[in-house]
Amino acid sequence: MNSERGNQKTRTGVVTSDKMDKTVVVKVEKLVKHPTYKKYIKRRVTYKAHDENNECGIGDKVTIVETRPLSRDKRWRVREILEKNVIV
Repeated sequence: MNSERGNQKTRTGVVTSDKMDKTVVVKVEKLVKHPTYKKYIKRRVTYKAHDENNECGIGDKVTIVETRPLSRDKRWRVREILEKNVIV
């Protein structure tokens, strides 16, 4: 898995749930400019990501990378943990 295959998308977000085995739910927020009012709006989306060693906890800031489908919902994999427990 160390060899890179093409251009994989990466996202940075915060873990919101770690209750599943080897799976975490990651919330990713981005700012989008409204086409008419030119005001920036926060948009958020949640991804289910594969966490092989169950290292992530709720509130951790992580980087996830796109991968092949691992289950019905999982298409992302945790690449690294940037910060432990951002939310106290």
